[in-house]
Amino acid sequence: MHNFSFDVDESYAKKNNEILRDAKRLQISALCLGLILVAGAVALYLFSNGAVWMWMIAIVMVFLALLSFIMIPVIPRQMGNAQTLYDNYELAPAIIAEVNPRDVLLLALVNRSADPSMKPEWALATRTIVRVGAHQRRLGERIPSVAVTGRRTVKDQNHWDEISPMPITWGTTDKDVIRSAEKTIPHELWAKLEKNRNKLDEVKKTPNNLFKL
Repeated sequence: MHNFSFDVDESYAKKNNEILRDAKRLQISALCLGLILVAGAVALYLFSNGAVWMWMIAIVMVFLALLSFIMIPVIPRQMGNAQTLYDNYELAPAIIAEVNPRDVLLLALVNRSADPSMKPEWALATRTIVRVGAHQRRLGERIPSVAVTGRRTVKDQNHWDEISPMPITWGTTDKDVIRSAEKTIPHELWAKLEKNRNKLDEVKKTPNNLFKL
């Protein structure tokens, strides 16, 4: 599958791209954890009554707090901005497989092969999303996306173990761009996704919502 280049509306993406919002939540969590650890370390120091073992625990907590604070600026740098995400990951066909009162579930056809020169190894991936942008909240709605790869196991570096679909509509409101992305994805891949749509329950049973076909 090819990459799809388009001009991302960064301000729009910051408000609507849920993967970027996940990163923001991680930053907030790191800040909260760091503050809790600092507060715990101070409490241990104040009530230690000279107990060396309590001082040692306090020092460890301060060290862990520093690590948490360091992660706050590191997380967005590691992830990059919206334009970088869309530029770096391959297009993937996705459809709305479930419609719930507050969100929808995307089902995407993704390539598990980590090496682009390798033969594609197709899999189904899911992601629950709230914002559907220019799309309709209806079953079967096509949502052209990019496949954001997550991690690989130590035992198998040739295949991705976690992949999340990121809709093109999270990066733009331009319907022509979204239609162009949909048309860029080969018809046979859309057909393959539709053919395996009935495997949704099997995808849900996997640890990382990634089911090898």
